[in-house]
Amino acid sequence: MTKPPADSTTRRPTAAEEQPPEVVARAVGRASGGPPGPKARVVRQTGRRERLAIGELANRSGLAPSALRYYEELGLIRADRTSGGHRQYARSTLRRLAFIRAAQQVGLTLEETGRALSRLPEDRAPNATQWNAVARTWTRRIDERIEELERLRERLTGCIGCGCLSLRKCALYNPGDVASNSGSGARYLLGDDPEPRSEGGR
Repeated sequence: MTKPPADSTTRRPTAAEEQPPEVVARAVGRASGGPPGPKARVVRQTGRRERLAIGELANRSGLAPSALRYYEELGLIRADRTSGGHRQYARSTLRRLAFIRAAQQVGLTLEETGRALSRLPEDRAPNATQWNAVARTWTRRIDERIEELERLRERLTGCIGCGCLSLRKCALYNPGDVASNSGSGARYLLGDDPEPRSEGGR
């Protein structure tokens, strides 16, 4: 009985191909000069990129490329250039951007944010201790902002010295719009101290 002809499109896997993935990873690590073992395996499985193009950074951070370029101009983040002139950002820039957005949400200016970020190293990703040191520099500013918001919440339910004279409290705290004597705008929100007055009196 004759044997069926061998299929030229099939072949037996080589010994290397039959090895478990972690063994292959170790071999890759040794061949590239890096340490074998779990570290090589992680790199092989995740394929994480340490440098991001501006479009990739924008997509991951949720910020427009124009905002990234602006932050770069202000020195809040930095980019390297490829031989073709394209921006390349370290992956650790994502944490800086998250810090910038959080700072803006609590009312810090970009100048204040820049002073805080200036404490961090630019040539490598900051560690947890360094980030904690930065956070302490703006804890007081956050507390001040919280107090400002609490005062705003309290005042918005009463007379704010805007001249509307639509609430009962306006007759007590801003009779006849006396707050306008101090200038335009909602005077009591701007910092003027409202004092109860008798209606029509001083």
